[in-house]
Amino acid sequence: MDGPVVVGTDGSETASRAVAQAIRLARAFAKPLHIVSAYRPEVLEVRGLPAEFADSLHPMSVVEGILAEAAARARVADITAETHAVKGDAADAILDVAERLGAEIIVVGNKGIGSVKRFVLGNVPSKVVHNSPCSTYIVHTA
Repeated sequence: MDGPVVVGTDGSETASRAVAQAIRLARAFAKPLHIVSAYRPEVLEVRGLPAEFADSLHPMSVVEGILAEAAARARVADITAETHAVKGDAADAILDVAERLGAEIIVVGNKGIGSVKRFVLGNVPSKVVHNSPCSTYIVHTA
């Protein structure tokens, strides 16, 4: 393996399993791990919410929390991890990071969004597989 391991996460249980598998692969091949999560730029507005909590509702803040948790899991396993919070579509974010870094493998979970959204928006794992610049490992979950 020449390039790093890239994994996409949205903080879901399926994505958590993908992160765990990516950590195992990075460890087995002594490769750095790059963890990617995407967000839409819309800010949630809640009337009457104290200002100190408003920032925590910004999608970027949510993604940063998801990435921090995944990176902490990698550190516990003694793996070097770099995080990437990317504005836009999840599949595009994963693909862009993998291409830019010359990734050896991309790891994604097999689920993430419901069937109606998947039909309308497309399935992230499917889009990644069909457009990947490298091998893709889809972690199967029930």
